This record gives sequence, structure tokens and C-alpha cells, in this order.
Amino acid sequence: MDGTQAGTPDPRGLAALILGASLLGFAAMLVRWAAPAGPLAVGFYRMAIALPPVAWLAWRARNSARRDAGKSRLWAGVAGLCFVGDLWMWHSSLHHTSAANATLLVTLAPIWVAVVSVVWLGARLRRQFWLGVALALGGALILGLAKGARWGTGLGELLGALASLAYGAFTLALGRARQELSAPEALFWVVLCCMVGFGVLGLAQGEAFSGYPARAWWALAGLGLVVQVVAWWLITWGIGHVSTNLGAMGLMTQPVATVILGWLLLGESVRPLQGVGTLLVLAGIAACALAPPLPEKKPTRA
Repeated sequence: MDGTQAGTPDPRGLAALILGASLLGFAAMLVRWAAPAGPLAVGFYRMAIALPPVAWLAWRARNSARRDAGKSRLWAGVAGLCFVGDLWMWHSSLHHTSAANATLLVTLAPIWVAVVSVVWLGARLRRQFWLGVALALGGALILGLAKGARWGTGLGELLGALASLAYGAFTLALGRARQELSAPEALFWVVLCCMVGFGVLGLAQGEAFSGYPARAWWALAGLGLVVQVVAWWLITWGIGHVSTNLGAMGLMTQPVATVILGWLLLGESVRPLQGVGTLLVLAGIAACALAPPLPEKKPTRA
């Protein structure tokens, strides 16, 4: 499943990852159009609508499934729960800080992925990779400042940082699951666990799951089919063909796509500062793509 983890990344995997992350740019607009549905209800219907086609894709790929992949299915379930935690904390942070602050802090996820990979997983990353991370984070910072990101009371910022930790854990768990699972099967278990998690949290917090206008239902259908099925299938397949660190960096294409789609579809103005931030993010991803991990050190005999 993952023959490129330690060497040069598969261009097809990187292209699929970036295309999928770009399609995630539609999520912000669709969530806005799904009002008055609450964030947990949106998450639940996004997964519930996606589950049938994802289950069909997983069924078609059943011949490639390994009988001893139970641990990888568990990792896929963990990834789903981490994704629920990420969105839950991110949406909660919006009540205590600006959307720009919350979105900016979530972009810290590649840092956590890189640190965990180096400290606990024994990865050896090149200086050029760390330079790419710095460029991309600098670009994300500029994009956030251009949208009005400012330090708030601290609680919203803390929740945003915790959301980035959850997103980093999601990326690591999904990468681990993809070592043995096909993309459709891994996505199936992620979607199933997400649907259950969002449903339980939504009921616990008393969110309404019905009574929406027709536009909201169309937006929810778009989230389920375009974002969760198409975009996340591309991302899940791509993560199986690149290193987990590069996968986390590739996901930073989303805020860039959000700016571009907002300009094209919603008529939102794009400031020169946002253009600079976009170029830095793309340059950072390119630098990381051209810096595959160093081979592991072989232990020497005494």
C-alpha cells in the first residue's frame, strides 16, 4: 500500500492529496449555506450522506482486504474519533475567538505530526523539509492576519491549538491505517466512526437534526458527496502514497483553496497580502515534496 514512505513521494499520490485538499475549500461555503444546522448536526449528516457510497466503494475493494488488518481498522476508527474532536473543538473555539484565529491555529497540525514522527516514530527529516514547514506556516500566518486574526482572551486560542493536535493525530492515525488498508476501506471506518461520534455529541448538546430549509439540505448533500466522498477519497488514497509528514503539509492547500474559491464563487476580494501568503504556502509544500525523509540509521554492532 505504501511503497513511497521512505523514498521519493509518488507524484500521483501527491497530486491526489493536493486535489483533495483543494476540494476541501468548498467545505467553508457549504457549511455556511447549511445554516441553521448546528456544527455537530452538519458533521453527522455529512458523514451519514457519505456512508452509503463509501460503503459501496469499500465493498468493491473487498478482494484487496487483508484478513489480519484488524489493528489497522482500529487505527482508522481512532482517526475518525480524532477528526470528530478536531471539528468539535474548532467549532467551540469560534465562540471565544475569531474565525481567522481558529483557522490559523489549526494549521499548526503539520508541526505536531513532524515532532511525533521524529521523537516517537524515528523519522529523520531533512533541513529542507523544516524550511518548507516554516514557509508554509508563515504563509498561513499571513493569510490569517489578512483575515483579521488577533489574539483574543486565550480560551479560544487554546481550543484552536487543541484542535490542531487532534487534526495532527488524525493524520498520523490515518497514515498508519493506510499501511494495510485500501483507501476505500480506511475511509469507510473513518466515516462510520465520525457519524457515530457526531451523532452522540449532537444529541448530548441538544442540537436540532431536522426542520432545515431546502438550501441547507442541498448544502449538506454537497458536503457529504463532494467533500467527504470525493475529496477525502483522494486524500486517503494520496496519504497511502506519500510520507505522513508530507501528507500533513499537503492538507495545508485547503486554506489556499478557500481563498481562491471565495474569490471565484462568492465575489470576495483578495488582498495582495493573501496572494503573498498563498505563494508561501505553495512554496512550502513544494519544498517538503522535494525533501524525502532520510533513510533510517542502521544500528552498528559493538
